[in-house]
Amino acid sequence: MSQDIHFAVSESYSSMTVKIPIHVRRAKEDGPVVFVTAALHGDEINGTGAIRQLIQDNEFYPLRGSIVMVPVLNILAFDRHSRYLPDRRDLNRSFPGSATGSLANRMARTIFDEIVSRCDYGIDLHTAAIRRTNYPNVRGDLSDPEVRRMAEAFGSEIIMNGVGPAGAFRREACLAGCPTIIMEGGEVWKVEPGIVESAVRGVKNVLRKLEMLDGEKEHPDYQVIIEKSKWIRAERGGFLQFHVKPGDIIEQGQPLATNTTLLGRERSMLHAPFDSVVVGMTTLPAVSPGEPVCNLGKLPQGTKPKKLRRLRKEENGLEGRVSEELASSVLVVKPSEEASQL
Repeated sequence: MSQDIHFAVSESYSSMTVKIPIHVRRAKEDGPVVFVTAALHGDEINGTGAIRQLIQDNEFYPLRGSIVMVPVLNILAFDRHSRYLPDRRDLNRSFPGSATGSLANRMARTIFDEIVSRCDYGIDLHTAAIRRTNYPNVRGDLSDPEVRRMAEAFGSEIIMNGVGPAGAFRREACLAGCPTIIMEGGEVWKVEPGIVESAVRGVKNVLRKLEMLDGEKEHPDYQVIIEKSKWIRAERGGFLQFHVKPGDIIEQGQPLATNTTLLGRERSMLHAPFDSVVVGMTTLPAVSPGEPVCNLGKLPQGTKPKKLRRLRKEENGLEGRVSEELASSVLVVKPSEEASQL
């Protein structure tokens, strides 16, 4: 059985009721209820594209339990191509919400009551913030055994361990007894083929782990758990030439980007402070001192970057294609010998 549902979350300035569209698929056999949501930030629509693809797939049907698919959670922000609500509040810092609070608090409370409270598990799809891109990664509080089980089953190369900020959707859902993970991947305002494919594959992998779908789980050749990440920031103002791309496995001391003047004179070079994976990076080459350039996830102790690179090189699969696809948003060049000495 499948059903389309629309529930009211607010009212517009013109007195129109604002409703969130939901598609539910139920099996005859009882089982887990899993939500798959996107566009909690209204400009993060890669997940919206992934959920649309799942809805349009008539063979995507649970053997047991129910799948609750929500292409856009933050409908007011989505309609404005914006990350935030009209009052500039972040819906993803407003959970579990309040029925008598701000616009964000009220929407959060309704979403919590209508979706989270009815589900046993959750998958929330995100992208990087504006002017950034993320290599696909899964985030969750791995101290929760059910969250760990979902995160590992999703099938991303990178798992970022953490509880999440106070008021975040996935953190508060977990506290309410609904183990939830998020996927981060790609850029805002885009539906990118590789990110959509990664999200669809991951959702199906989790549902197979929960014995809600038939078929074999698809996994990359390796998976690393990241406990620490760090944004590497520009030391000087200028125009960046990038030397790495999203998803690259890099070694301590490896050049990340060279900062030049507008006339091409080299000013400084940024280097990796530890063996790491490029989780995310800016897509804006013009920077001032202190602006973020690369988000590096520190590899676990004993993990050899060369071995991980070799594993991916041997498989001309989704991960390599996604890395190249995301790199199309930035110009990546080899560092010059002179710049390497900066």
